[in-house]
Amino acid sequence: MRLKHVAASTALSGLLAGFLTLGSAGGAHAATDLYVAPNGSDSNAGTLSAPLKTIQRAVDLAQAGTTIQVRGGTYAPSTNLQLLKSGTASQPITLRSYNGERVIIDGENMPYTPGAVDSSIPRSERGAVHIEGEYWRLVGLEIIHGPYGVFGVDTSGNVFDRVVTRDNYESGFHLQGASSNNQILNLDSYGNRDPRKNGESADGLAIKEGTGSGNVLRGARLWNNADDGLDFWMFDNSPILVENTLAWGNGYNRWNLPDYQGDGNGFKMGGNGVAANHTVRNSMAWDNSAGGLVDNNNPGKMTIERCTAWDNVKTGFTFNRSSSTLTKNLAVANGTDVSLGSNSTGSGNSWNLGGSWPLASTNASTITGPRAADGSIPTSTFLRPSNGADVGARF
Repeated sequence: MRLKHVAASTALSGLLAGFLTLGSAGGAHAATDLYVAPNGSDSNAGTLSAPLKTIQRAVDLAQAGTTIQVRGGTYAPSTNLQLLKSGTASQPITLRSYNGERVIIDGENMPYTPGAVDSSIPRSERGAVHIEGEYWRLVGLEIIHGPYGVFGVDTSGNVFDRVVTRDNYESGFHLQGASSNNQILNLDSYGNRDPRKNGESADGLAIKEGTGSGNVLRGARLWNNADDGLDFWMFDNSPILVENTLAWGNGYNRWNLPDYQGDGNGFKMGGNGVAANHTVRNSMAWDNSAGGLVDNNNPGKMTIERCTAWDNVKTGFTFNRSSSTLTKNLAVANGTDVSLGSNSTGSGNSWNLGGSWPLASTNASTITGPRAADGSIPTSTFLRPSNGADVGARF
């Protein structure tokens, strides 16, 4: 019996030694790094040479200032990853791929993948990655087949950088509730669908049904999702900044879902009469089954600058129920190019300038291909006016 006790104590001491170091004043504090690998063990110390096996174990051990380094491979837990603790503004908790290795979090073994038609998903089980903590940094993760990809509620001060959310059974990336000062950078979100709602609510990115200032979306690509590329439904009186973002091919029934309900807008800027003064700059929407950029009955004062809508089935720019300002935007070859109503105004747009607008390129292969080394969208002449006019988005 004593031998068993000594062995257990030795193992526990080794684990503690792996993630605790001695501070200068003699106190214990979290180690800078914990490591996770598919061939690790959760009884290991969490070092590079003795990694943990599950990401959740590393999360449970992490403290403010910890960086969790995840080695390449596929992690397919039977329950979702719960990020409920918080870092601080000066010491966030970081969860990232190690050295750029490809890390896939596969939610296929989780409940509600997919949920039954018309069923609801309990809040805690939404998202292969579920975040309610604050001051996290998620970097370089690929999240697939989950009941949502990333689902955050009442969560603030986070940075999501170079995350991929694809082929999930609800929206790829979803924030709601009291969520503020989140930065979503260089997100790729595509192929997300929702069999339980016949395509009605699976967006590439959704910031919905909540409030919170300071949220930023920059450098995203949102494509081939069942509902909309981007949806800000009922995010009340809380301006969101969108820059350098692309939305295409949304709203088509690529999965043969019955009684299909997908909307198919590139950028849906709110809805249900809830006002928010969002800003969209230097962004593009094309080949969506409905509109390009639409206010969707958000009566706020939005700012739409240097954006491009091309070849969308319905209207390129619909801001007929808001009091928005549109400047230097380009609309070409949409079902209808623009619908502003009586309250939205603007100047320097293609419809203000008149004439025809031939394009330098309609080949999207560069802009939709591999990202640059820093995660940015590659430079291309795609959808630039061939006359060189200072109108529309530039990448």
